[in-house]
Parts: sequence; structure tokens; C-alpha cells
Amino acid sequence: MKRFFDSSVLVPVFYADHPQHASSAKLFLEAGKSDFCALRTLGEVYATLTGLPLRPRITGPEGISIVNQIRERLTLITLNEQEYVSALELASTGSIVGAAAYDALIGHCALKAGADVLLTWNVRDFTRLGRVGDASWLSKELPLGSSRSGAPGRSFHS
Repeated sequence: MKRFFDSSVLVPVFYADHPQHASSAKLFLEAGKSDFCALRTLGEVYATLTGLPLRPRITGPEGISIVNQIRERLTLITLNEQEYVSALELASTGSIVGAAAYDALIGHCALKAGADVLLTWNVRDFTRLGRVGDASWLSKELPLGSSRSGAPGRSFHS
């Protein structure tokens, strides 16, 4: 199964005190180059982890080390200019505005990768996107488990 990782699953991998650390780390450690994340997700992970109010803080060099660990394990997906603009145009035809546009771009990367599932702890952020192109963005919410059981939700099946 090809899995696509959202930043909400990757951040807890590298933050041991996060409530979803164990489940996220297990998924990440099981992942390989046949699993994916969006290139822009690296920036989200870096910004989130280095911005956490921790003592001691996660430093810039530590943040880059984390980015490199993700790069070594997952295949990074980008949208070219036409794909990016098309994704935004499609989002604009619905009710996708504001920061939800970033979720639409992540979703398009997952579809481009041919992912079977997008792993996220923020299923609701993706359910509002409806249909993306000709693929069903969310046929139904099929959780791997609830937050209580420690497994992230699946936000779509292709």
C-alpha cells in the first residue's frame, strides 16, 4: 500500500512528548521509498518543530537533520507550475479558501503519487475538500483507528 504522509503525522515522529508520537513513529519507521510526502511538507515540519516552545529548543541544524531523515525515507512529490495552478483553480470552484488551499495542494501531491491513503491526524482538514479531479478524494472516512487507539485516520482512498 502506497502511503502519503501529512505533516500532522511527521511532526510527532520527531517530538517524543507528542501524544501521537508512538503511533506516528511506528508508521514512519515502517515506511520506505514507496511512501511519500509533499516537498512543502518538509518546510512545515521544520517550521513547526523549530518553533515549538521547548527547553531546550530544537535548533536549526537539528531541524535540518530531521528534514534529511524524512528525505532519506520517503519519496518527495512536487507539483509543476501547471499542476499547481490547476489545483488552485479546482479549489477555487468550491468553497476552498484560505489555508485550506494548502491542504488541496497536499491532496493533489498525494493523487499525483498514486497514493492509496493519505495519513493525517487532521482528517477533518481534508474531508472538506470533496472531489479532486477524477479521483475520489474521500469516499468515506475509514480510520485506521481513533486518536484514542493511537492510529491516524485515512483521509482518502484512490
